[in-house]
Amino acid sequence: MSRTIFTPPPLITIPVVADEARFAVRRVFCAGRNYADHVVEMGGQVSTTPPVFFTKPASALVSDGHDVPYPRATTNLHHEIELVLALGKPLQQASEDDASKAVYGLATGIDLTRRDLQAQAKAKSAPWAAAKAFDHSAPIGPITPLAGPLGPLAGAIRLSVNGSIRQEGDLAHMLMPPAKLLAALSELFDLKPGDLVFTGTPAGVGPLQRNDVVVGSAHGTEGVRFTVV
Repeated sequence: MSRTIFTPPPLITIPVVADEARFAVRRVFCAGRNYADHVVEMGGQVSTTPPVFFTKPASALVSDGHDVPYPRATTNLHHEIELVLALGKPLQQASEDDASKAVYGLATGIDLTRRDLQAQAKAKSAPWAAAKAFDHSAPIGPITPLAGPLGPLAGAIRLSVNGSIRQEGDLAHMLMPPAKLLAALSELFDLKPGDLVFTGTPAGVGPLQRNDVVVGSAHGTEGVRFTVV
C-alpha cells in the first residue's frame, strides 16, 4: 500500500438494527421535490418531471444520537424528514425490479438545509451545495435490514421538535416511489453498495434553533433523534 501524505479520514459507518456490524457509507444522494405538498409549500408547481437530485458528503452524516451543531453562515436552518434507502447491490441503468432487489435496508434521515442560502442560490440559478452539503447536515438513524425485495411503501413519516409535530405525511405519497426513484438515479450515476438515498420530504419544513430536540420517524425504521447545540 502506498504511503499517504496525511492520515486518511476514518471510514463513515452507521449502525444496523440487531447487528454488531455497521453499514459502511460510500456516497449520499438526495431527492428534492418528491412530495406534492412540499413542492407547493415551497412555491413550486407539481409536475411529472423527475425529482431534483443532489448530493451530500458522507462526512455530513450524524448517527448514534449525537448532537448536531448549529451551522455557521445561516440564520435559517430548516429540517426536512426523509426515508433513506441503503443500497446493498450495484445499480446501473437499472429496472425498477432490479432496483427493488438492491435495497439492503431503510432508515430515517433528516436533510438539514440552510434555507437562506438556498433561496439566494435559487435566485441566481446557482448550485445548492452551500445550502445542502455542509458539515453535520444529514442526521440519520440506524438501518433496518429488509427481509426481501423492497415492495410498495405506505405508512407515516413525521417529525417533531420539542414534542410538537412539525411534519406529518405518508410514504405512499411520494411522487416517485423508491424503486422508480432508484432506477432514475441509476441512469445518472453508477450506484454501489454503501450508497444512501434520501427520498424527499413532505410538507411542514421549518426552522430549528439551538437546544431544540428533534425526533423523526418513518414507517419501517427505528427513527432518529438529536439535539441542536
